[in-house]
Amino acid sequence: MHRAGYVAIVGRPNVGKSTLLNALVGAKVAIVTPKPQTTRTRILGIRTLPEAQVVFLDTPGIHAARSRLNRRMVEVAHEALVDADVVCLVIDAAAGVTAADRDIAAALVSERGPVIVILNKADRVQRPALLPLMATLGGLVPEREIIPASARSGDNVATVLAAVVRALPAGPALYPDDDYTTQTERFLVEECVREQLFLQTEEEVPYGTAVIVDTFRAEPTRNLIVIQATILVDRPSHKGIVIGSGGQRLKEIGQRARLALEPVLGAKLFLELHVRVEPGWADDPRRLRELGL
Repeated sequence: MHRAGYVAIVGRPNVGKSTLLNALVGAKVAIVTPKPQTTRTRILGIRTLPEAQVVFLDTPGIHAARSRLNRRMVEVAHEALVDADVVCLVIDAAAGVTAADRDIAAALVSERGPVIVILNKADRVQRPALLPLMATLGGLVPEREIIPASARSGDNVATVLAAVVRALPAGPALYPDDDYTTQTERFLVEECVREQLFLQTEEEVPYGTAVIVDTFRAEPTRNLIVIQATILVDRPSHKGIVIGSGGQRLKEIGQRARLALEPVLGAKLFLELHVRVEPGWADDPRRLRELGL
């Protein structure tokens, strides 16, 4: 019997949802940084097996939202639950079961569909300390499978995938066998540049930034893709931080993004980045729609 369906990966920010998605799909679909709220929209990753096709939905972390952007991120996470055949609740084992985890778990208890709890980052916790965490989660989401795992090391990721497959409904594949995501090339470029923004800039800057691809032109005869993109920042002071002394930081962001994207897009890239100050973009409904939110 062949199985297929949608699996929502949910949890609070910075519990490793995107790292888990990439590990389960077997390819880099979502950007990953050490900072919370990296994922802003729903990311779809596809894992095709002989006996099943699993369509994973990575979601923004569920958190107390203030700006319109953050409220929309939380809405995206809740919308994914409606579409899902299976829900994977991800908990950070190193942080323990927080009040926010308890709130999310309580909301999932009423879900009619299967819920699998993944105690991620288990490699950062001594094994005896996992037992009380699993007991606590067993009380919060009774009769649900609880799996300690590490998306970073790969430990028990295969066990998670097997549990997800068992929980899927019977059905034919939903996408072609060789697809691993439905994200457009433009989206992948925007996300990869934003990933480098998170990794290369100061702590407060990434939350006020967004990336928009202005032009994307393929030149097949030269095996070249020419891309121009704009980095939006919320404050004038952030523009200087992103550009850096003599433009060095912006150059570094572009180089690292280009090196990451070339294997994915299968061509050489000419990537030109510009920075523009746009105060209040995170509360502008029109701009958020343009960014797919």
